[in-house]
Amino acid sequence: MSIILVTGASSGIGKATAHKLLQQGHTVYVAARRVEAMQDLEVHGAIPLRMDITKEDDVVAVVERIQREHGALDVLVNNAGYAIYGSVEETSIDDARAQFEVNLFGLARLTQLLIPAMRERGRGRGTIVNLSSMGGKIYTPLGAWYHATKHAVEGWSDALRIELKAFGIDVVVIEPGIIATEFGDVMTQPMLDRSGHGPYGKLAHAIAGSKSPMSQPSVVAEAIARAVQAHRPKTRYVAGNLARPLIFVRKYFGDRVYDRLIMSQFR
Repeated sequence: MSIILVTGASSGIGKATAHKLLQQGHTVYVAARRVEAMQDLEVHGAIPLRMDITKEDDVVAVVERIQREHGALDVLVNNAGYAIYGSVEETSIDDARAQFEVNLFGLARLTQLLIPAMRERGRGRGTIVNLSSMGGKIYTPLGAWYHATKHAVEGWSDALRIELKAFGIDVVVIEPGIIATEFGDVMTQPMLDRSGHGPYGKLAHAIAGSKSPMSQPSVVAEAIARAVQAHRPKTRYVAGNLARPLIFVRKYFGDRVYDRLIMSQFR
Protein backbone atom coordinates (compact mmCIF):
# COMPACT_ATOMS: atom_id res chain seq x y z
CA MET A 1 0.00 0.00 0.00
CA SER A 2 1.08 3.58 -0.70
CA ILE A 3 1.59 6.80 1.23
CA ILE A 4 -0.60 9.37 -0.55
CA LEU A 5 -1.30 13.08 -0.23
CA VAL A 6 -4.54 14.49 -1.71
CA THR A 7 -4.86 18.27 -1.80
CA GLY A 8 -8.16 20.13 -1.95
CA ALA A 9 -9.80 17.26 -0.08
CA SER A 10 -12.45 19.24 1.78
CA SER A 11 -15.05 18.68 -0.95
CA GLY A 12 -15.82 17.40 -4.42
CA ILE A 13 -13.27 15.40 -6.37
CA GLY A 14 -10.62 15.62 -3.66
CA LYS A 15 -12.89 14.24 -0.97
CA ALA A 16 -14.25 11.47 -3.22
CA THR A 17 -10.71 10.53 -4.20
CA ALA A 18 -9.56 10.35 -0.59
CA HIS A 19 -12.51 8.10 0.30
CA LYS A 20 -11.70 5.79 -2.62
CA LEU A 21 -8.02 5.53 -1.75
CA LEU A 22 -8.81 4.86 1.91
CA GLN A 23 -11.12 2.04 0.83
CA GLN A 24 -8.20 0.54 -1.06
CA GLY A 25 -6.13 0.47 2.12
CA HIS A 26 -3.66 3.28 1.45
CA THR A 27 -2.32 5.68 4.04
CA VAL A 28 -3.91 8.96 2.98
CA TYR A 29 -2.98 12.46 4.05
CA VAL A 30 -5.61 15.04 3.11
CA ALA A 31 -4.89 18.75 2.92
CA ALA A 32 -7.13 21.80 2.59
CA ARG A 33 -7.77 25.17 4.18
CA ARG A 34 -10.98 23.87 5.77
CA VAL A 35 -9.75 21.13 8.11
CA GLU A 36 -13.16 20.91 9.75
CA ALA A 37 -14.66 19.85 6.40
CA MET A 38 -12.41 16.77 6.37
CA GLN A 39 -13.62 15.27 9.65
CA ASP A 40 -15.53 12.56 7.81
CA LEU A 41 -12.30 11.51 6.12
CA GLU A 42 -10.49 11.46 9.47
CA VAL A 43 -13.15 9.11 10.84
CA HIS A 44 -12.26 6.68 8.04
CA GLY A 45 -8.54 6.88 8.75
CA ALA A 46 -7.28 9.86 6.76
CA ILE A 47 -4.74 12.24 8.30
CA PRO A 48 -6.04 15.81 7.88
CA LEU A 49 -3.63 18.71 7.47
CA ARG A 50 -4.43 22.42 7.23
CA MET A 51 -2.82 23.90 4.12
CA ASP A 52 -3.35 26.96 1.99
CA ILE A 53 -1.61 25.98 -1.25
CA THR A 54 -0.55 29.61 -1.82
CA LYS A 55 1.27 29.96 1.52
CA GLU A 56 4.88 28.79 1.57
CA ASP A 57 4.93 28.08 5.30
CA ASP A 58 1.83 25.87 5.05
CA VAL A 59 3.22 23.92 2.10
CA VAL A 60 6.62 23.42 3.74
CA ALA A 61 4.99 22.27 6.99
CA VAL A 62 2.93 19.63 5.19
CA VAL A 63 5.96 18.31 3.29
CA GLU A 64 8.10 18.20 6.43
CA ARG A 65 5.48 16.33 8.42
CA ILE A 66 4.92 13.67 5.76
CA GLN A 67 8.64 13.16 5.24
CA ARG A 68 9.27 13.05 8.99
CA GLU A 69 6.63 10.36 9.43
CA HIS A 70 7.14 8.32 6.25
CA GLY A 71 10.14 9.57 4.31
CA ALA A 72 9.22 9.87 0.66
CA LEU A 73 5.65 10.15 -0.54
CA ASP A 74 4.50 7.45 -2.98
CA VAL A 75 1.65 9.38 -4.62
CA LEU A 76 0.81 13.07 -4.81
CA VAL A 77 -2.67 14.01 -6.02
CA ASN A 78 -2.60 17.72 -6.90
CA ASN A 79 -6.32 18.46 -6.79
CA ALA A 80 -6.55 21.89 -5.12
CA GLY A 81 -7.95 24.47 -7.49
CA TYR A 82 -10.87 26.72 -8.38
CA ALA A 83 -12.29 28.69 -11.29
CA ILE A 84 -12.87 32.36 -11.92
CA TYR A 85 -15.09 33.35 -14.83
CA GLY A 86 -15.66 36.76 -16.34
CA SER A 87 -14.60 38.53 -19.50
CA VAL A 88 -10.89 39.13 -20.05
CA GLU A 89 -11.64 42.85 -20.20
CA GLU A 90 -13.48 42.97 -16.87
CA THR A 91 -11.43 40.51 -14.79
CA SER A 92 -8.73 42.24 -12.77
CA ILE A 93 -5.15 41.14 -13.17
CA ASP A 94 -5.02 40.62 -9.41
CA ASP A 95 -7.86 38.09 -9.69
CA ALA A 96 -6.12 36.45 -12.63
CA ARG A 97 -2.85 36.21 -10.68
CA ALA A 98 -4.70 34.63 -7.74
CA GLN A 99 -6.11 32.01 -10.12
CA PHE A 100 -2.61 31.14 -11.31
CA GLU A 101 -1.24 31.12 -7.75
CA VAL A 102 -3.66 28.35 -6.77
CA ASN A 103 -4.09 26.36 -9.97
CA LEU A 104 -0.48 26.39 -11.18
CA PHE A 105 2.13 27.91 -8.88
CA GLY A 106 0.81 26.38 -5.66
CA LEU A 107 0.61 22.97 -7.30
CA ALA A 108 4.11 23.45 -8.73
CA ARG A 109 5.69 24.51 -5.43
CA LEU A 110 4.28 21.55 -3.51
CA THR A 111 5.49 19.21 -6.23
CA GLN A 112 8.98 20.77 -6.23
CA LEU A 113 9.35 20.14 -2.52
CA LEU A 114 8.23 16.51 -2.72
CA ILE A 115 10.22 15.44 -5.77
CA PRO A 116 13.72 15.14 -4.21
CA ALA A 117 12.77 12.45 -1.69
CA MET A 118 10.71 10.59 -4.30
CA ARG A 119 13.64 10.70 -6.72
CA GLU A 120 16.33 9.74 -4.22
CA ARG A 121 14.35 6.76 -2.94
CA GLY A 122 14.88 5.09 -6.31
CA ARG A 123 12.17 2.45 -6.08
CA GLY A 124 10.52 3.40 -9.35
CA ARG A 125 7.08 3.66 -7.76
CA GLY A 126 6.35 7.34 -7.42
CA THR A 127 3.30 8.91 -9.06
CA ILE A 128 2.29 12.55 -9.39
CA VAL A 129 -1.34 13.04 -10.42
CA ASN A 130 -2.25 16.54 -11.61
CA LEU A 131 -5.89 17.54 -11.91
CA SER A 132 -6.36 19.48 -15.10
CA SER A 133 -9.78 19.58 -16.76
CA MET A 134 -11.35 19.12 -20.14
CA GLY A 135 -10.83 22.87 -19.90
CA GLY A 136 -7.14 22.23 -20.38
CA LYS A 137 -7.88 21.05 -23.92
CA ILE A 138 -10.93 23.14 -24.82
CA TYR A 139 -12.29 26.58 -23.90
CA THR A 140 -15.54 28.32 -23.05
CA PRO A 141 -16.53 32.00 -23.20
CA LEU A 142 -15.70 34.11 -20.15
CA GLY A 143 -13.37 31.38 -18.89
CA ALA A 144 -10.09 32.68 -20.33
CA TRP A 145 -8.14 32.87 -17.08
CA TYR A 146 -9.35 29.51 -15.80
CA HIS A 147 -8.58 27.82 -19.11
CA ALA A 148 -5.17 29.49 -19.19
CA THR A 149 -4.27 27.86 -15.87
CA LYS A 150 -5.44 24.43 -16.99
CA HIS A 151 -3.67 24.66 -20.36
CA ALA A 152 -0.59 25.58 -18.33
CA VAL A 153 -1.02 22.53 -16.07
CA GLU A 154 -1.16 20.32 -19.17
CA GLY A 155 2.09 21.64 -20.64
CA TRP A 156 3.84 21.77 -17.26
CA SER A 157 2.86 18.16 -16.58
CA ASP A 158 4.11 16.96 -19.97
CA ALA A 159 7.52 18.53 -19.39
CA LEU A 160 7.68 17.18 -15.84
CA ARG A 161 6.80 13.68 -17.06
CA ILE A 162 9.81 13.41 -19.35
CA GLU A 163 12.10 14.99 -16.75
CA LEU A 164 11.16 12.40 -14.13
CA LYS A 165 10.88 9.31 -16.31
CA ALA A 166 14.51 8.32 -15.71
CA PHE A 167 13.83 8.22 -11.97
CA GLY A 168 10.79 5.95 -12.23
CA ILE A 169 8.30 8.66 -11.28
CA ASP A 170 5.12 8.78 -13.36
CA VAL A 171 3.25 12.01 -14.05
CA VAL A 172 -0.44 11.62 -14.85
CA VAL A 173 -2.95 14.25 -15.99
CA ILE A 174 -6.64 13.88 -15.13
CA GLU A 175 -9.14 15.72 -17.36
CA PRO A 176 -12.59 15.84 -15.73
CA GLY A 177 -15.68 16.94 -17.59
CA ILE A 178 -18.73 18.53 -15.94
CA ILE A 179 -18.77 17.28 -12.36
CA ALA A 180 -21.25 17.92 -9.55
CA THR A 181 -19.00 19.89 -7.17
CA GLU A 182 -18.86 23.39 -5.65
CA PHE A 183 -17.27 24.59 -8.92
CA GLY A 184 -20.43 26.17 -10.30
CA ASP A 185 -21.44 27.80 -7.02
CA VAL A 186 -18.02 29.37 -6.60
CA MET A 187 -17.88 30.51 -10.23
CA THR A 188 -21.34 31.87 -11.06
CA GLN A 189 -22.01 34.83 -8.78
CA PRO A 190 -18.51 36.34 -9.10
CA MET A 191 -18.83 35.99 -12.89
CA LEU A 192 -22.10 37.94 -12.80
CA ASP A 193 -20.53 40.52 -10.51
CA ARG A 194 -17.71 41.04 -13.00
CA SER A 195 -19.50 40.74 -16.32
CA GLY A 196 -23.24 40.55 -15.73
CA HIS A 197 -24.05 44.21 -16.26
CA GLY A 198 -21.76 45.44 -19.02
CA PRO A 199 -21.13 44.60 -22.67
CA TYR A 200 -20.88 40.89 -21.86
CA GLY A 201 -23.97 40.83 -19.66
CA LYS A 202 -26.19 38.85 -22.02
CA LEU A 203 -23.54 36.17 -22.45
CA ALA A 204 -22.77 36.03 -18.72
CA HIS A 205 -26.42 35.48 -17.82
CA ALA A 206 -26.77 32.83 -20.55
CA ILE A 207 -23.80 30.97 -19.11
CA ALA A 208 -25.13 31.32 -15.57
CA GLY A 209 -28.48 29.90 -16.67
CA SER A 210 -27.11 26.99 -18.69
CA LYS A 211 -27.62 23.52 -17.31
CA SER A 212 -25.78 20.36 -18.32
CA PRO A 213 -26.01 16.89 -16.82
CA MET A 214 -23.27 16.39 -14.26
CA SER A 215 -21.25 13.34 -13.38
CA GLN A 216 -20.56 12.54 -9.74
CA PRO A 217 -17.08 13.18 -8.30
CA SER A 218 -16.75 9.43 -7.79
CA VAL A 219 -16.30 9.05 -11.57
CA VAL A 220 -13.11 11.07 -11.40
CA ALA A 221 -12.03 9.39 -8.17
CA GLU A 222 -12.25 6.03 -9.94
CA ALA A 223 -9.97 7.30 -12.72
CA ILE A 224 -7.44 8.58 -10.20
CA ALA A 225 -7.54 5.29 -8.30
CA ARG A 226 -6.86 3.38 -11.54
CA ALA A 227 -3.85 5.58 -12.22
CA VAL A 228 -2.55 5.04 -8.69
CA GLN A 229 -2.95 1.26 -8.92
CA ALA A 230 -1.53 0.86 -12.44
CA HIS A 231 1.97 -0.53 -12.88
CA ARG A 232 2.32 1.71 -15.93
CA PRO A 233 -0.40 4.39 -15.78
CA LYS A 234 -1.57 6.23 -18.86
CA THR A 235 -0.34 9.79 -19.25
CA ARG A 236 -3.93 11.08 -19.31
CA TYR A 237 -7.32 9.96 -18.03
CA VAL A 238 -10.56 11.59 -19.22
CA ALA A 239 -13.65 11.23 -17.01
CA GLY A 240 -17.05 12.84 -16.66
CA ASN A 241 -19.86 14.29 -18.71
CA LEU A 242 -19.01 15.98 -22.06
CA ALA A 243 -15.24 15.64 -21.65
CA ARG A 244 -14.61 13.09 -24.38
CA PRO A 245 -16.96 14.53 -27.05
CA LEU A 246 -15.83 18.14 -26.59
CA ILE A 247 -12.13 17.24 -26.63
CA PHE A 248 -12.78 15.11 -29.72
CA VAL A 249 -14.58 17.91 -31.60
CA ARG A 250 -11.87 20.45 -30.81
CA LYS A 251 -9.08 18.07 -31.84
CA TYR A 252 -10.51 16.62 -35.05
CA PHE A 253 -12.91 19.28 -36.37
CA GLY A 254 -10.89 22.39 -35.60
CA ASP A 255 -11.43 25.70 -33.90
CA ARG A 256 -14.17 27.16 -36.12
CA VAL A 257 -16.47 24.18 -35.78
CA TYR A 258 -15.80 24.02 -32.06
CA ASP A 259 -16.47 27.78 -31.70
CA ARG A 260 -19.87 27.44 -33.37
CA LEU A 261 -20.75 24.40 -31.31
CA ILE A 262 -19.88 25.94 -27.97
CA MET A 263 -21.51 29.31 -28.65
CA SER A 264 -24.71 27.62 -29.82
CA GLN A 265 -25.23 26.59 -26.18
CA PHE A 266 -25.47 30.21 -24.99
CA ARG A 267 -27.93 31.86 -27.36
